[in-house]
Amino acid sequence: MDESQELALTQLRTLVEKLSSSTEGYEKLTLMRFLVARSMNPDKAAKMFVDCQKWRASMVPPNGIPDEEVRDELEFGKICLQGPTKSGHPLVLVLCSKHFPAKNAVNFKKFVVYVLDKTIASGIKDKEVGDEKLVAVFDLANITYKNLDARGLITSFQFLQSYYPERLAKCYMLHMPGFFVSVWRFVCRFLEKSTQEKIVIVTDGEEEIKFKEEIGVDALPEEYRGRAKLTLIQDVLLPKTAPEM
Repeated sequence: MDESQELALTQLRTLVEKLSSSTEGYEKLTLMRFLVARSMNPDKAAKMFVDCQKWRASMVPPNGIPDEEVRDELEFGKICLQGPTKSGHPLVLVLCSKHFPAKNAVNFKKFVVYVLDKTIASGIKDKEVGDEKLVAVFDLANITYKNLDARGLITSFQFLQSYYPERLAKCYMLHMPGFFVSVWRFVCRFLEKSTQEKIVIVTDGEEEIKFKEEIGVDALPEEYRGRAKLTLIQDVLLPKTAPEM
């Protein structure tokens, strides 16, 4: 970490204290995620950090959201947790044909937190470092109009942007049908440029080969010509399911 980064971290800590909060107990790499997300601007990063603290305090129990609270969403069997990828990140796979717009918006938000927290936690080895990232794959194969949920997608990405800064390593969109393109363009209006730059829409054979190489056959399920077994997120047992900010 160079001198300018150390200075920015010092400024961030001071500004957080001025906002009646504290960075005590948080590793440098955790705080750096907030600085990077706000273009190394300590003022904006401090506000983001404090907002995130308040959000987690109101939204997430100390030990994370239990399966029981999101059972209705889990029963669709639409989220799989694989990995690690070739780059060492956990892989969350969304089977979009099994998703339907939620009737309870609050419960869906809890479900998004559950998925993100558990995915990140699966990438923690021994002790959280602070900059663990995830890889996401949205498989749009066989979706119909009943599966379309622009609001759900926007919520998921906005949570990543606002409350899980710099946690997304890469996101792949597979098998995107023509009728979904207009929905995706609408969703992109709510995505920051830095988020959009991490999203790859896999459209042809060459890109599919690259996708497979980047993920690695050991992380890819057999259904995607890999070697791994498809594993529902609720079937993955972890010692820890609620990562730090």
